This record gives sequence, structure tokens and C-alpha cells, in this order.
Amino acid sequence: MRGYQADPVALCSSHLSRRELLRIMACTAATMTLGGCSQRAATGAVVPVTSTARAPSPKPSPLSLAPATPAANTATPEPRTTQPSQQENKSPLSLQARIGQMLLVGFRGLAASDNDLRFLGGVVLFDYDVPSQTPVRNIQSPAQVKALVAALQAAAATPLLVAIDQEGGKVSRLKEKFGFPPTVSAQSLGTTDDLANTRRHALAIAETVAALGINLNLAPVVDLNINPRNPIIGKLERSFSADPMIVTRHALEFIRAHHAHNVRCALKHFPGHGSSTSDSHLGLVDVTRTWSRTELQPFANIIQARQADAIMTAHVFNARIDPHAPATLSRPTITHLLRGELSYDGVVISDDLQMGAITQAYGFEAAIAAAMAAGVDILTLANNTIYEEGVAARAIAVIEGLVRDGTISEERIDESYQRIQRLKRSLRLVPSRSATSPDTPASDSTAIERDKAANPGAL
Repeated sequence: MRGYQADPVALCSSHLSRRELLRIMACTAATMTLGGCSQRAATGAVVPVTSTARAPSPKPSPLSLAPATPAANTATPEPRTTQPSQQENKSPLSLQARIGQMLLVGFRGLAASDNDLRFLGGVVLFDYDVPSQTPVRNIQSPAQVKALVAALQAAAATPLLVAIDQEGGKVSRLKEKFGFPPTVSAQSLGTTDDLANTRRHALAIAETVAALGINLNLAPVVDLNINPRNPIIGKLERSFSADPMIVTRHALEFIRAHHAHNVRCALKHFPGHGSSTSDSHLGLVDVTRTWSRTELQPFANIIQARQADAIMTAHVFNARIDPHAPATLSRPTITHLLRGELSYDGVVISDDLQMGAITQAYGFEAAIAAAMAAGVDILTLANNTIYEEGVAARAIAVIEGLVRDGTISEERIDESYQRIQRLKRSLRLVPSRSATSPDTPASDSTAIERDKAANPGAL
């Protein structure tokens, strides 16, 4: 099985059963992990995305992308990522603590007293407990959530990223029934296509989460609404539009509104979930036949505008990018496409590794190893598809073992640790190396206006 090479055409067009396809993917992923995950797609190399000038329009337009052109069947080069300096690498934290910074974990409870946060880098809050099907999880009222977040930060050894999915509309953890302001969906905002209106609604969301001490909104969705019947994107009205320019403009307004309140955002779901026909929470999602390069445009535009704080991966399988693994576990997708061709060197966050698309094909250890080899910085264990006590300690132990046996190098841990620290510095959670650090995004209205003046073509 070590020498197995999956053919992307056969994988897409053969009449393999779902069980057989999952088995093949699991076997090849294990082989890649043991071999250092250096395997690349043999065909269908993704071509670089280049920017072009957009024709004059009565509406402000973002950076645009040239249409994709056929690529030669050549390997994609490794990206040149920013290497941490020798001084940066001398972290006072132990290996175990640095690994802990790479975890974003969900938990049960309206208070922080029962949660061990010694080594965690972040937590994610939910309003509903899916495994037990009960409406009691982490959110009860504004005062309760604010107290919970303050207690979490006080208990943590290092300042936490406190994350939430507050997209607006149907995907909002801070609901009216708990005493929070109403929100509208991205689809509603994109259909209206009034940037001032989008900014008003985004500012309201940002103000709400910031007042609670939440510093990372897992939004906006920049997937294109290619399939309106998509059960996890289109049907839930999570996409601004099928037009990448509309998505880009409104996503930038959403992000800048959050920066004005010192909240960071995570774009999702790379490299695009909008064309899918099924839900990756439940199982394998194959977008090989439905995905197009157009779905990369909002990500590329926002990266070029220097407004991409973090990017969340999708658990979608696309044989045209990687015939072996879904995006979250795919080095061709994350390291070669996102970091190499789109020149992104910020934090990459996995979607929940406990979702069906991962757990049905990969074991816990294999999924973690593959995600890290692919280039993921923060591993999400939301603990809300299944619930596992002590999942953070288990994940840390797994990664320590991968370092001990040489599967993952300590330098690889440090790469992610430094990216996460840059994100935390931008939030002023940890001391900044310089008041003019180039990796600190605009976080107040004056800085945002300067950014607009400096990048008129991106607005």
C-alpha cells in the first residue's frame, strides 16, 4: 500500500462505493503521513493566480483575478514563507505549551471552573450542545458570556483566542433569545448589495462580540453561492453571492468593521465549499466535478488587500488539487496553493477535526499528523459533533509523540507557534516586538482609513 498512487480521473469517474473511496483515502493518507506528506498531485497542477485591473465601475471594486489558464503538468514549488528569526525561535515555553497554542477546543459549561486551560491557545463557544441535543452549552445571557470569557482568560497560562461563529442570520451563536441583538444573513446583505448597510450590520456584530471579550469571529464565509441548494452553505444563506466581486466587497466591509473593534476574522472555507452538494459535518464531500478556480478569487482578493487575519480550511475532497486527501489534510491545497501561489503566510485554522468528513476516513492520530504535515497552524477540536473529555490533553500527547518519533519536527511546531503569536500580537494579547510591526493589521478607524487610501483598488 505504501506505493499506491491514486489516479484522479479514476477516482472521480469510477463506480467505487462510498466505503471503498473512504478506505482508499485513509490508506493513502496514512502512507503520505509516514512518508512525510511530500506527495503532490500528479495532474491538474493549479496555476498561479495573478491580479489584474478591474474595469471602471460605479461601485468600489476589489482586487480582481485573471481568468485561469491551462497549466503545464509540473510540480508546484514550495512557498517561501517568512522564517522566524533566531530570537523569535527562543521561546520560553516548553514544547508541550507551544503545541497547546495550536489547539482551538470546545468545552461544556457556562463557567470556566471545570476546564483545564493550562496549555490551550484558544477556545470556541457554542450555544447548543449537539451530542446531547440540549440547549445548554456556553451561552445563556450577555452578562454570563462576558463573565465566562473573563474567567477563561484569567485561568489561562497564556492569553486565549476566544472564538465564535457569529456570521449573522442562521449561523449565529449569540441569538436574540439569549438577549443579543438580531442579525441578518450574508445572503441578505449580498442581495441588497449596499456596502454601507453591510458595514452597519457588521459593526453591530463586531461591537457585540468585542463587548463580551471574544476576539476571533469565525466569519465571514467567502464561499461562492454556486449551488443554492447546498445544504451547508446555500440553504443556510451563509454566502454573500455567487459573484466573487460581490463576495469580496462585502467580506472586506465585514472584516474592517471587526478590526475597528479589535476583533479578528477567519475567512472560510478554503478552497471553496459553495459548489458542494452535501454537508461535511456528516461525511465525505467530493467537489471534484463542481469546484472551479473562480472560488479562489475572494480568498486571493482579501489576501492581496492584507485583510486576511486567518483562513479556515474546508473538509472537501477535490481530486483536481489533491487526489489523496481532503483540503484540511492536503499539502498541495494548504502549502502549495494557499501559501505558495496565493502568498498567504498567516494563520491557517482547520475546520473541526471531529466532523464526519474526517472521522469516517481517518483515525484521531492520523488526522492530526496529516493536518500538521499539510500546513495547518490551529487544529480545531470543537467537541460538538462528538464530545470527548480530555481531548486537548490527548491531542497534545499525540503531537508530542509525532515530534519524538521524527514524523513532525520541532521547527514545524515553531512555525505555527510564531504565526499564532503574530495573530495574538495584533490583538495586543501578547507583547508586540514593535509598535510598527508589519504583520499587525489595522485595528482602529484611523488605521482603516489609511489602508483604504493606500489600497484604493481593493475597496
